[in-house]
Formats: sequence, C-alpha cells, structure tokens
Amino acid sequence: MGAERRGGRVTLQQIADRVGVSKFAVSRSLSGKDGVSEATRRRVEEAAEVLGYTGAQAGPRDIGFVCYDMDLVNSELRMMVQNGVQQEAHRLGYPLRLQWTHAPDHVASIAKQCAGLLVVGPHDRQTIELVDAMHIPVVRMGWISPLEPVDQVSGTDREAGQAIGQYLLGLGHRVIAFVYGATAYRGRTERYHGIREVTEVVPDASLHQMWFEENGGFVGALRALQAKGVNPTAIFCPHDGLAVTVVSELLRLGYRIPEDVSVIGFGDFVAATQISPQLTTVRVHGAEMGAAAVRLLIERIRQGRPPYDPPQRILIASKIVERRSSGPCPPPRADQRG
Repeated sequence: MGAERRGGRVTLQQIADRVGVSKFAVSRSLSGKDGVSEATRRRVEEAAEVLGYTGAQAGPRDIGFVCYDMDLVNSELRMMVQNGVQQEAHRLGYPLRLQWTHAPDHVASIAKQCAGLLVVGPHDRQTIELVDAMHIPVVRMGWISPLEPVDQVSGTDREAGQAIGQYLLGLGHRVIAFVYGATAYRGRTERYHGIREVTEVVPDASLHQMWFEENGGFVGALRALQAKGVNPTAIFCPHDGLAVTVVSELLRLGYRIPEDVSVIGFGDFVAATQISPQLTTVRVHGAEMGAAAVRLLIERIRQGRPPYDPPQRILIASKIVERRSSGPCPPPRADQRG
C-alpha cells in the first residue's frame, strides 16, 4: 500500500484530498483533538497509514503505563491489569510505553513522551505532582484522595466485602472472623468495612478481626479469639495468599474445611485453585480494569488537555466464585454447647 506515495513527504493536504475533508479536519484528527466525528477520525487515520504519513503534526500518540514496582502484594493483579492495557491499546491502534518503577524522575521521563498516562499503584505525592505538571491526560488506578479531581478506574472492594457478608449470612454463619494479616492495606480495610456494614445490622451476628504476621502467627491469633469464647465458623481473608495460609494452618490443626470452618479468599489468583480444597474467593477483573482505563484515557486525549469537569470514577465489579472451601454453618461442637 505504501506504493501510493508519489515520493517526498506526505502532507496533510494529500490526506485531506484522499478522504475528502479539510486540512483542518485532518490536523484535528491526527492530533487527537475534538472537533471531528469519530468516523472522520478513523478515515483520516486509515488514509494516513495507507499513504505512510509520519509528519510531526500528528503529535505523540503513545500511551504511557507506569506501574508501581514495589507493591509485591498486588503484583499478580498488576500483571492482569497490564495484560488488559496491552490488549486494548493494541486493539485501538495506540502504541504503548511500559515502565515498572517508583522513581519520580522515571515517571516524569515517560510522561514527556506520551499523549496520556496510566498511573497504577500507590505512587507517592512527588510522583503525582510531577505528572500533574505535565498537563497531559492521566487516569489513575490506585487509591486517591476524597474528591481528588482526577479520573480513576478501580475495583469494588467495599462492595465485595458486603457481598461476602451476605453470602456467609445466607449460609447460616453468625460468628465470622476477618483476617488482616499484619498490615492494614487500604483495600483490605475497605473490604472489612463492607462486611462489617452487612453483619452489624444482624442481631445475632458478630464480626471479629484477626491480626498476625503472614509468615506465621495465625494459630496464636485463633487461640486468642477462642480464649475469649469466640469460635468462628467462617473466616474471610481479603487476599488469596492469606487464605492459603489460613487453610494450611487449619488443616494442620485437624479442622475440616468447610465442614468445621469455611474460608473465603479474595482476588481469584493462581493459588486459589492450587490448594485443596480449592478456594471460594472474589474474582477481581484486572484485565477488564486495564482495558477500561485505556478507553477512558483515549477519550480524554481526544478531548484535549485537562482539567476535565467532572472527573470520572469507573468501577469494575468483582464476582464471587464459589468453590469447595465454603459451606453451610456447622452445628455447635460438643465442647461449645451449654
């Protein structure tokens, strides 16, 4: 198709003549600005590709993807997000620049080369301020300040906690433990608030927090609860990695799962199906989150420079995946009866 070029540099006017629109419309289309219809933009882009247009007038089309590289707890989710971003950017014809880093200067460097930026994970304030100073469209995938004027794509942590609460109550469980591990990550806190909102309005239900080092300490935390007369029949672990630890320790103590205790995870990561019994968990749609972020970013790029009013919040709803680690509430054991 490149044979259609007549030699020399392809001009905006040549593209305009081929499509049958004005040179102004061609310029707006190739720079990602508004003022032209989506159909016209696609025709112009196709014509530019056919003619081999490489002029600087087009401006940067690259999308930047900057993922926080120190967030090991969420690394599997971040890879899902990256896969979704790559597939959607490719489908829509936008080049992608990938960078896993937490260094503000690295983030700023990639932002300078891009038409818009996806910022994933808990980057610090310095990084966010540098990105804001670029005055390019930005979509954040991570926690933001209340009413912060920035576009955000995220999951449904609090809602997922509510759904798990309803699920366990529906199975008859009334004494439920929530496992934090050792660190109160924001997502885990949101899931706790969600399940608490559901259980606290049920008169005979109780929710108990468990804190322990993730590489040990669960048994001590369980014994501390039991010493208070609390014997949970269900345990909600707000990460599949925690749930694997809990299942392993309970089995070692002689508990049957789910006959004695139900265990719920979160994430639907690889580990969820690599243990026995396989985990009932909450599936987080990381790839779909990444794709949605790309679509929103491209929409913002085509609208021109920020700020945008109002900023958007897009939530990608999770779902409960029921497997064999959960079941109906067991009857009280003999040592628990009055």
